[in-house]
Amino acid sequence: MKNTYEYVAIFNYEEDGGVNIYFPDLPGCFSCADNTKEALQNAQEVLGLYMTYYEDEGLEIPEPTPIENIKYKEKERPILVSVWMPLARSEVEVVSVKKTLTIPAWLNKLAEEQKINFSKVLQAALKDILKTKRIIGKEK
Repeated sequence: MKNTYEYVAIFNYEEDGGVNIYFPDLPGCFSCADNTKEALQNAQEVLGLYMTYYEDEGLEIPEPTPIENIKYKEKERPILVSVWMPLARSEVEVVSVKKTLTIPAWLNKLAEEQKINFSKVLQAALKDILKTKRIIGKEK
């Protein structure tokens, strides 16, 4: 497995300002964004997810086409996207960590009566507070 991959992404700029992203060398690897800055982030994220999937499944990874050989249309721009795979791999591997916490007894009783999953509630609350949209991957 390689530490980095670099592929050309095509940013297709829509009239409404949105950006569609696709990788000519990687069928099915695409994303979208509201602006160029977000498109760069999304392109890197989707490339990392795509390459992690290919590695995990033992699929043959296509050779990247040099940027000077990429054909694109008028409203499109070729962008070289690089992904550092140790980070990308860690994003799809979820390692659970045990946390001990204290809550009032009355709240615990009510939650248990409602069959509340404390771990899910804590995770959802933390994601909301931290404003993260991290995709949950496979458990390790």
